[in-house]
Amino acid sequence: MAPSIPAVDAPPAPDTIQWIHEPEALDQWLGRAPGKPLALDTEFERVNTFYPIPGLVQLGLEGEYCLVDPSVAESSTRFREVLSDVKTPKLLYAMSEDLELFRQWLGIEPKGVLDLQIGAAMAGAGFSLGYARLVETLFGETLDKSVTRSDWLARPLSEAQQRYAVDDIRFLEPMYRWVMAHLRERGLEDALCEESTRFADELAGQDDPGNHYLKLRGGWSLTPQQQGVLKELAQWREQECQRRDRPRNRVLADPLLIAIAERMPRSQRELSDIQGLPSGAVRRYGETLLALVENAASADNSSLARIAPPLNRDQQVFFKMLKRLFRKAAEDADIPIELLAPRKRLEKVVQEKSLSGHVFFQGWREQILAPVRTDIEELLRS
Repeated sequence: MAPSIPAVDAPPAPDTIQWIHEPEALDQWLGRAPGKPLALDTEFERVNTFYPIPGLVQLGLEGEYCLVDPSVAESSTRFREVLSDVKTPKLLYAMSEDLELFRQWLGIEPKGVLDLQIGAAMAGAGFSLGYARLVETLFGETLDKSVTRSDWLARPLSEAQQRYAVDDIRFLEPMYRWVMAHLRERGLEDALCEESTRFADELAGQDDPGNHYLKLRGGWSLTPQQQGVLKELAQWREQECQRRDRPRNRVLADPLLIAIAERMPRSQRELSDIQGLPSGAVRRYGETLLALVENAASADNSSLARIAPPLNRDQQVFFKMLKRLFRKAAEDADIPIELLAPRKRLEKVVQEKSLSGHVFFQGWREQILAPVRTDIEELLRS
């Protein structure tokens, strides 16, 4: 933890919990301080559904906090405008699931988002640090997490749930000030916005059903023809899950998609012979699956993006040499290497033997990696 800037005092917990019950009242509340940082969090349920079900929206603005039912937030014109306004900083912590909720619930790709978990890592607090732990470290308060997995769709919410919900946003603004003070000291004042935006854009790109097969790393050994089949199967499953609002495993699990792509069955009997494939799935989806296999098996896969394979032995040796250079730069800058150079990105550099198209010498990373850039480039040429 960077010691030169003291932690900001924690704001006191409110005596009473403020709820906003009307969209017009939420419009007015959000309009009080246009452009000011907005603390933002959500609670949702996602057990038996593909889409997360919004349960609560928590907002903090200039030391005031409010809880909002999803129906009220959804009907608020100003709430939608603020989410889309790049000039209004939205303060979140570990924001990936919140952003997914806004995309699927409201059809909005929030702009101006700042993930303070990323910011804390850049500020020297450690990689992927949990919110409660950082709150305890910075502010000396221990959060009650006993209601984390409680029913957020039920009404009324218990007092403990409401206090928990407020605590999830109460510390975000002072945490933001702490992070930014440390980033200014490190010459990385713009890095949080840059990395948060890049991360949000990357998350949004992963929603494309046509690219979902690339996440099924177990299919790397399939032939191009089989991977073309897997692509069609994975895309169909995504669309089926969306249509029925069911989790992926409730339709067909990843290993089963890979097994079907590998076997490329031509009949119901061959499909039924695949180990682990439920008979109910064969009855329900059999004709569709066979049609997908037949169509994809004869397609032109010459330009198909391939699933990344694991590194071979020589590549593993090269990976260790390359990572050593990145680790040196990360340690000198007190930036977690997991943030500076995620493993999957480094593996791709090793496989391609090139930095072309990668982010390593762009933006905030460029200044961190400048001292070892020549060594990295020479290693890649070797």
